[in-house]
Amino acid sequence: MIHLKHAQATDCRPEYNSRSRALVLASCAAASSSMSSSPISAAHRRERISARLRSLSLLSMFAVLGGCQSPRAAPTSASTSASSLPPASPESAPPSPAAPEASAPETVARAPGTWDFDGEPAGAPPTGFAFGRTGTGNLGRWALQAAPDAPSKPNILAQLDTDDTDVRFPIAVATEPALRDVRVSVRCKMVSGKVDQACGLVARYRDESNYYVTRANALEDNVRLYVVKDGKRKQLESWSGKVPQNAWHACRFEIRGDHLEVWWNGQKLLDHHDSTFAESGRAGVWTKADSVTYFDDLRIEAP
Repeated sequence: MIHLKHAQATDCRPEYNSRSRALVLASCAAASSSMSSSPISAAHRRERISARLRSLSLLSMFAVLGGCQSPRAAPTSASTSASSLPPASPESAPPSPAAPEASAPETVARAPGTWDFDGEPAGAPPTGFAFGRTGTGNLGRWALQAAPDAPSKPNILAQLDTDDTDVRFPIAVATEPALRDVRVSVRCKMVSGKVDQACGLVARYRDESNYYVTRANALEDNVRLYVVKDGKRKQLESWSGKVPQNAWHACRFEIRGDHLEVWWNGQKLLDHHDSTFAESGRAGVWTKADSVTYFDDLRIEAP
Protein backbone atom coordinates (compact mmCIF):
# COMPACT_ATOMS: atom_id res chain seq x y z
CA MET A 1 0.00 0.00 0.00
CA ILE A 2 1.26 3.49 -0.87
CA HIS A 3 1.18 6.00 2.05
CA LEU A 4 0.11 9.56 1.09
CA LYS A 5 -0.42 10.81 4.66
CA HIS A 6 2.59 13.13 4.54
CA ALA A 7 1.50 14.61 1.28
CA GLN A 8 -1.97 15.31 2.64
CA ALA A 9 -0.60 17.03 5.81
CA THR A 10 1.74 19.24 3.85
CA ASP A 11 0.69 22.55 2.34
CA CYS A 12 0.74 21.28 -1.28
CA ARG A 13 -0.55 22.75 -4.48
CA PRO A 14 -3.63 20.86 -5.83
CA GLU A 15 -2.22 20.22 -9.31
CA TYR A 16 0.70 18.26 -7.87
CA ASN A 17 -1.58 16.09 -5.68
CA SER A 18 -3.73 15.11 -8.69
CA ARG A 19 -0.65 14.31 -10.79
CA SER A 20 0.75 12.06 -8.07
CA ARG A 21 -2.48 10.10 -7.68
CA ALA A 22 -2.73 9.59 -11.44
CA LEU A 23 0.84 8.25 -11.58
CA VAL A 24 0.18 5.76 -8.79
CA LEU A 25 -3.04 4.48 -10.41
CA ALA A 26 -1.32 4.07 -13.78
CA SER A 27 1.52 2.15 -12.18
CA CYS A 28 -0.90 -0.17 -10.41
CA ALA A 29 -2.73 -0.89 -13.66
CA ALA A 30 0.56 -1.65 -15.44
CA ALA A 31 1.62 -3.97 -12.66
CA SER A 32 -1.68 -5.88 -12.82
CA SER A 33 -1.46 -6.22 -16.60
CA SER A 34 2.09 -7.49 -16.42
CA MET A 35 1.21 -9.96 -13.73
CA SER A 36 -1.70 -11.44 -15.70
CA SER A 37 0.16 -11.84 -19.02
CA SER A 38 3.50 -13.18 -17.79
CA PRO A 39 3.93 -17.05 -17.58
CA ILE A 40 5.89 -16.87 -14.27
CA SER A 41 4.76 -18.48 -11.05
CA ALA A 42 2.27 -16.76 -8.78
CA ALA A 43 4.86 -16.28 -6.00
CA HIS A 44 7.37 -14.75 -8.34
CA ARG A 45 4.68 -12.53 -9.75
CA ARG A 46 3.71 -11.21 -6.33
CA GLU A 47 7.35 -10.36 -5.55
CA ARG A 48 7.71 -8.39 -8.77
CA ILE A 49 4.52 -6.46 -8.10
CA SER A 50 5.66 -5.53 -4.58
CA ALA A 51 9.01 -4.27 -5.88
CA ARG A 52 7.26 -2.25 -8.57
CA LEU A 53 4.87 -0.74 -6.05
CA ARG A 54 7.71 0.26 -3.67
CA SER A 55 9.42 2.07 -6.52
CA LEU A 56 6.20 3.80 -7.49
CA SER A 57 5.63 4.81 -3.87
CA LEU A 58 8.97 6.54 -3.76
CA LEU A 59 8.34 8.23 -7.10
CA SER A 60 4.96 9.48 -5.97
CA MET A 61 6.37 10.87 -2.73
CA PHE A 62 9.06 12.77 -4.62
CA ALA A 63 6.49 14.14 -7.00
CA VAL A 64 4.23 15.19 -4.15
CA LEU A 65 7.09 16.80 -2.21
CA GLY A 66 8.28 18.62 -5.30
CA GLY A 67 4.92 20.30 -5.59
CA CYS A 68 4.63 21.23 -1.90
CA GLN A 69 5.62 24.42 -0.20
CA SER A 70 7.21 24.60 3.23
CA PRO A 71 5.13 26.49 5.79
CA ARG A 72 6.03 30.21 5.76
CA ALA A 73 5.08 33.22 7.79
CA ALA A 74 2.36 35.32 6.26
CA PRO A 75 3.60 38.47 4.56
CA THR A 76 3.44 41.59 6.69
CA SER A 77 0.42 43.67 5.81
CA ALA A 78 0.07 47.40 6.03
CA SER A 79 -1.90 46.91 9.24
CA THR A 80 1.04 45.39 11.09
CA SER A 81 1.20 46.86 14.61
CA ALA A 82 3.81 49.43 15.41
CA SER A 83 5.37 47.15 18.03
CA SER A 84 6.48 44.66 15.30
CA LEU A 85 8.20 47.33 13.23
CA PRO A 86 11.97 47.79 13.46
CA PRO A 87 13.13 50.79 15.49
CA ALA A 88 13.34 54.02 13.55
CA SER A 89 16.77 55.11 12.48
CA PRO A 90 18.18 58.33 13.94
CA GLU A 91 17.63 60.03 10.59
CA SER A 92 13.90 59.27 10.59
CA ALA A 93 13.26 60.08 14.25
CA PRO A 94 11.70 63.51 14.82
CA PRO A 95 14.06 65.94 16.56
CA SER A 96 13.58 66.29 20.27
CA PRO A 97 12.54 69.78 21.37
CA ALA A 98 15.49 71.73 22.66
CA ALA A 99 15.58 72.16 26.40
CA PRO A 100 15.09 75.79 27.43
CA GLU A 101 18.29 77.54 28.39
CA ALA A 102 18.69 78.19 32.07
CA SER A 103 18.51 81.91 32.69
CA ALA A 104 21.05 83.49 34.72
CA PRO A 105 20.11 84.83 37.84
CA GLU A 106 18.75 88.31 37.46
CA THR A 107 21.01 91.09 38.77
CA VAL A 108 20.24 94.76 39.11
CA ALA A 109 23.13 96.82 37.78
CA ARG A 110 23.84 100.18 39.37
CA ALA A 111 23.20 103.02 36.94
CA PRO A 112 26.27 105.19 36.29
CA GLY A 113 26.51 107.96 38.88
CA THR A 114 24.06 106.38 41.36
CA TRP A 115 24.74 104.72 44.71
CA ASP A 116 22.23 103.21 47.11
CA PHE A 117 25.05 101.40 48.99
CA ASP A 118 23.10 98.12 49.10
CA GLY A 119 25.16 96.00 46.69
CA GLU A 120 28.19 95.50 48.95
CA PRO A 121 28.67 93.93 52.39
CA ALA A 122 28.38 96.12 55.45
CA GLY A 123 31.41 96.94 57.56
CA ALA A 124 33.77 98.21 54.85
CA PRO A 125 34.02 101.41 52.80
CA PRO A 126 32.28 101.36 49.41
CA THR A 127 34.22 100.61 46.24
CA GLY A 128 34.53 103.37 43.65
CA PHE A 129 35.29 106.10 46.18
CA ALA A 130 38.38 108.02 47.24
CA PHE A 131 38.69 109.36 50.79
CA GLY A 132 40.42 112.49 52.02
CA ARG A 133 40.36 115.20 54.63
CA THR A 134 40.68 118.97 54.47
CA GLY A 135 42.36 120.57 57.49
CA THR A 136 43.91 118.55 60.33
CA GLY A 137 43.01 115.59 62.52
CA ASN A 138 41.96 112.08 61.58
CA LEU A 139 41.16 111.23 57.98
CA GLY A 140 37.75 109.90 58.94
CA ARG A 141 36.26 106.41 58.99
CA TRP A 142 33.77 105.65 56.24
CA ALA A 143 31.84 102.39 56.24
CA LEU A 144 28.68 100.80 54.91
CA GLN A 145 26.25 99.68 57.58
CA ALA A 146 22.64 98.59 57.90
CA ALA A 147 20.09 101.15 59.05
CA PRO A 148 16.47 100.16 59.78
CA ASP A 149 15.19 103.56 58.62
CA ALA A 150 17.40 103.86 55.51
CA PRO A 151 15.62 105.56 52.59
CA SER A 152 16.65 102.58 50.44
CA LYS A 153 17.20 99.55 52.66
CA PRO A 154 19.24 97.98 53.97
CA ASN A 155 22.53 99.92 53.87
CA ILE A 156 23.76 103.48 54.22
CA LEU A 157 27.22 105.09 54.04
CA ALA A 158 28.33 106.40 57.45
CA GLN A 159 31.16 108.64 58.65
CA LEU A 160 31.86 107.22 62.10
CA ASP A 161 35.09 108.89 63.31
CA THR A 162 34.36 111.23 66.23
CA ASP A 163 37.64 113.16 66.28
CA ASP A 164 36.50 116.61 67.47
CA THR A 165 39.20 118.64 65.71
CA ASP A 166 37.30 121.79 64.72
CA VAL A 167 39.01 122.26 61.36
CA ARG A 168 38.67 118.64 60.24
CA PHE A 169 36.54 118.00 57.13
CA PRO A 170 36.38 114.30 56.06
CA ILE A 171 35.45 113.78 52.40
CA ALA A 172 34.35 110.76 50.31
CA VAL A 173 34.30 111.44 46.55
CA ALA A 174 33.25 109.10 43.74
CA THR A 175 36.10 108.31 41.37
CA GLU A 176 33.70 108.89 38.46
CA PRO A 177 32.01 110.64 36.77
CA ALA A 178 33.96 113.91 36.48
CA LEU A 179 31.59 116.67 35.33
CA ARG A 180 31.74 120.43 34.85
CA ASP A 181 27.99 121.08 34.86
CA VAL A 182 26.66 118.75 37.51
CA ARG A 183 23.72 117.89 39.74
CA VAL A 184 24.62 116.15 43.01
CA SER A 185 21.89 114.91 45.36
CA VAL A 186 21.80 112.79 48.50
CA ARG A 187 19.66 111.82 51.49
CA CYS A 188 21.46 112.53 54.76
CA LYS A 189 20.89 112.23 58.50
CA MET A 190 22.95 114.02 61.16
CA VAL A 191 23.14 111.52 64.03
CA SER A 192 25.49 113.00 66.63
CA GLY A 193 28.32 115.42 67.35
CA LYS A 194 29.23 117.93 70.05
CA VAL A 195 31.34 120.30 67.96
CA ASP A 196 29.29 119.93 64.78
CA GLN A 197 26.51 117.89 63.21
CA ALA A 198 27.06 118.47 59.52
CA CYS A 199 25.91 116.99 56.22
CA GLY A 200 27.57 118.28 53.03
CA LEU A 201 27.99 117.81 49.25
CA VAL A 202 31.10 118.68 47.21
CA ALA A 203 31.34 119.37 43.46
CA ARG A 204 34.04 120.32 40.95
CA TYR A 205 36.38 118.59 43.35
CA ARG A 206 40.04 118.71 42.23
CA ASP A 207 41.64 117.50 45.46
CA GLU A 208 41.02 117.75 49.19
CA SER A 209 42.11 121.40 49.17
CA ASN A 210 40.15 122.70 46.14
CA TYR A 211 36.38 122.34 45.60
CA TYR A 212 32.88 123.78 46.15
CA VAL A 213 30.86 122.57 49.14
CA THR A 214 27.38 123.16 50.53
CA ARG A 215 26.51 121.92 53.98
CA ALA A 216 23.71 121.88 56.58
CA ASN A 217 24.36 121.99 60.33
CA ALA A 218 21.86 120.70 62.88
CA LEU A 219 23.61 122.44 65.80
CA GLU A 220 23.71 125.83 64.09
CA ASP A 221 20.38 125.48 62.19
CA ASN A 222 21.70 126.79 58.90
CA VAL A 223 22.61 125.83 55.33
CA ARG A 224 25.71 127.41 53.76
CA LEU A 225 27.68 127.49 50.50
CA TYR A 226 31.50 127.64 50.49
CA VAL A 227 34.42 127.59 48.11
CA VAL A 228 37.58 125.85 49.39
CA LYS A 229 40.76 127.00 47.65
CA ASP A 230 44.22 125.88 48.67
CA GLY A 231 42.73 124.43 51.82
CA LYS A 232 41.08 127.69 52.94
CA ARG A 233 37.31 127.89 53.23
CA LYS A 234 35.38 130.98 52.13
CA GLN A 235 31.64 131.41 52.69
CA LEU A 236 29.66 132.46 49.59
CA GLU A 237 26.07 132.44 50.89
CA SER A 238 24.02 131.28 53.91
CA TRP A 239 20.43 130.47 54.93
CA SER A 240 19.18 130.16 58.52
CA GLY A 241 16.29 127.91 59.55
CA LYS A 242 15.45 124.79 61.51
CA VAL A 243 17.59 121.73 60.57
CA PRO A 244 16.34 118.80 62.71
CA GLN A 245 18.79 116.27 64.10
CA ASN A 246 18.28 112.50 63.63
CA ALA A 247 15.97 112.96 60.66
CA TRP A 248 16.50 112.18 56.98
CA HIS A 249 16.82 115.22 54.71
CA ALA A 250 17.14 115.70 50.95
CA CYS A 251 20.02 117.89 49.75
CA ARG A 252 20.75 118.91 46.14
CA PHE A 253 23.64 120.95 44.72
CA GLU A 254 23.67 122.11 41.07
CA ILE A 255 26.36 123.95 39.11
CA ARG A 256 25.98 125.25 35.56
CA GLY A 257 28.83 127.42 34.39
CA ASP A 258 29.37 129.90 37.23
CA HIS A 259 25.82 129.48 38.56
CA LEU A 260 25.58 127.58 41.89
CA GLU A 261 22.21 126.56 43.43
CA VAL A 262 21.35 124.65 46.60
CA TRP A 263 18.04 122.87 47.45
CA TRP A 264 17.16 121.57 50.91
CA ASN A 265 14.18 119.24 51.28
CA GLY A 266 12.87 120.32 47.88
CA GLN A 267 13.18 124.07 48.49
CA LYS A 268 15.84 126.21 46.78
CA LEU A 269 17.64 128.09 49.55
CA LEU A 270 20.85 129.38 47.97
CA ASP A 271 21.56 130.90 44.55
CA HIS A 272 25.00 132.30 43.78
CA HIS A 273 27.51 132.98 40.98
CA ASP A 274 31.23 132.18 41.33
CA SER A 275 33.97 131.41 38.82
CA THR A 276 36.75 130.14 41.11
CA PHE A 277 36.60 126.64 39.61
CA ALA A 278 35.47 126.48 35.99
CA GLU A 279 36.78 123.03 35.03
CA SER A 280 35.27 119.57 35.44
CA GLY A 281 35.72 117.81 38.74
CA ARG A 282 34.48 114.94 40.85
CA ALA A 283 31.69 115.00 43.43
CA GLY A 284 30.82 113.36 46.73
CA VAL A 285 29.89 113.83 50.39
CA TRP A 286 31.43 115.81 53.25
CA THR A 287 31.22 116.20 57.05
CA LYS A 288 32.90 118.31 59.76
CA ALA A 289 34.71 117.70 63.05
CA ASP A 290 33.04 115.00 65.23
CA SER A 291 29.88 114.68 63.13
CA VAL A 292 28.51 111.15 62.79
CA THR A 293 26.47 111.43 59.62
CA TYR A 294 24.59 108.90 57.45
CA PHE A 295 24.21 109.17 53.67
CA ASP A 296 22.02 107.26 51.21
CA ASP A 297 20.88 107.42 47.55
CA LEU A 298 23.75 109.50 46.20
CA ARG A 299 23.29 110.73 42.61
CA ILE A 300 25.92 112.46 40.46
CA GLU A 301 24.70 113.42 36.98
CA ALA A 302 24.63 116.11 34.34
CA PRO A 303 21.80 118.58 35.02
